[in-house]
Amino acid sequence: MATVTPFRIDVPDADIDDLRARLHNARWPEPETVAGWSQGVPRRWLEELCRHWADGYDWRATQRRLNELPQFRTEIDGLAIHFVHVRSAGEHAVPVILTHGWPGSFLEFERAIAPLAETFHVVVPSLPGYAFSDRPVTAGWGIHRIARAWCELMTRLGYPRFIAAGSDWGTSISTSIALQQPHRLSALHLVPPLAATDRDAADLTEAERAALRDLDERSRDGSGYSAMHGTRPQTIGYALLDSPTGLAAWIGEKLMTWTDQSTAGLSREQMLDNLSLYWFTRTAASSVRLYWESIDEVAGWFTAGTAATIAVPTGASVFPAEVPRPSRRFAARRFTNIVYWGEPARGGHFGAWEQPDLFVAGVRATADAV
Repeated sequence: MATVTPFRIDVPDADIDDLRARLHNARWPEPETVAGWSQGVPRRWLEELCRHWADGYDWRATQRRLNELPQFRTEIDGLAIHFVHVRSAGEHAVPVILTHGWPGSFLEFERAIAPLAETFHVVVPSLPGYAFSDRPVTAGWGIHRIARAWCELMTRLGYPRFIAAGSDWGTSISTSIALQQPHRLSALHLVPPLAATDRDAADLTEAERAALRDLDERSRDGSGYSAMHGTRPQTIGYALLDSPTGLAAWIGEKLMTWTDQSTAGLSREQMLDNLSLYWFTRTAASSVRLYWESIDEVAGWFTAGTAATIAVPTGASVFPAEVPRPSRRFAARRFTNIVYWGEPARGGHFGAWEQPDLFVAGVRATADAV
C-alpha cells in the first residue's frame, strides 16, 4: 500500500532573502514606447508589483495560512504528488477532484475548498512539475498520464467514484478521465468545456460570433506564450527560473489580462502568492513543459468532428471574460449528456479564483442534477 504522508510548507529564510535581493537588483529595460499593454506588461505596473513583492509582501503569513489546509504527498507512477484533501462531515458527501492549470496552482481553489467541503470530500492536487509535486525528469507526463494518476490518487483515498472538475489544463485532464475511465465519474464540471464551434453555421448567434472574435484575437495577439511553451519550454525556463522580475512579467501578464477587468479580478496579494509559489518551488520550467507534452492534442479538440464524444453527465460554467466561450449547443456535440449549463455574470479565466462563490454554485448544481 502506497504511503500518504502529511506535508507542510516550509520555505527557508535564505530563499526569501535571495528573492528580495534579486528583486532589489533587477535590471530594467526602458519603458514601452506606447501606452497600454499592446507591447506587453507596462514597466510601471511591473515595477510596482515587484517593489511590493520585495518590501511589502509577507510570504510567512501566506505560508501560515496555506498550512492550515490539510496537505499531503504520495508517490504515483514514480512521482510524489502534492495535494490538499478535506473530508466533509456531510453524511452523503460526494468526492470531487479539482484540477488547476497554468499559470495557476492549487491556490486557484483555495477559497472554494471550505464551502465545497460542506457537502463534498475535496481533493486538490498540484500538477506534476507544479508547486510541491515532483518535477518529471523524463518525457511522457501529458494530460492522459496525469488523468490516470488522478484516478489512482482517488482510489488511494478510498473514492471509487467521484466528480472531476477543473479549468485550463484541469478541463483537459478531467475530460481525459472521462475518455479513459468514464465508469469512475459520477459527473464532470468543466470551466469551460473544450469543444469546436461550427464557424460556417448559418445561424450563429451574436454571442457565438463574439466568442469567435475574441478567440481569434487571442490567437493573433496573445498566443506567443503558448507557442514558446509548446516548442521551446526549456529555453524560456532558464529566464523564468533565474529572474523573479521575468517570472512576474511572464505570469503576471496572464493573471492580469485573463481576468474579468469589469470586477476586481485578482488582488495583488493573490498574484504574489502564486508567483511566490512558482519561485520558491523552482517550477517555472517544469510547469510549462505540459504544453510541449499536450498542447497540440488539446488544440485539435477545437476542430469540428475530430474529438471523441463523452457521455458522462457534464456540467459547465462559462465565465463572461473567458476565452474560449463555447455555446451549449456546440458543446453538446461533444459532451452528449449536459446536465447543467451556467453562464455566471462575473469572472474570467480563473473562475474559481476570481469568483469562488459562483464556481461553487456551479459544482453544486452539477452534482444536484445527476
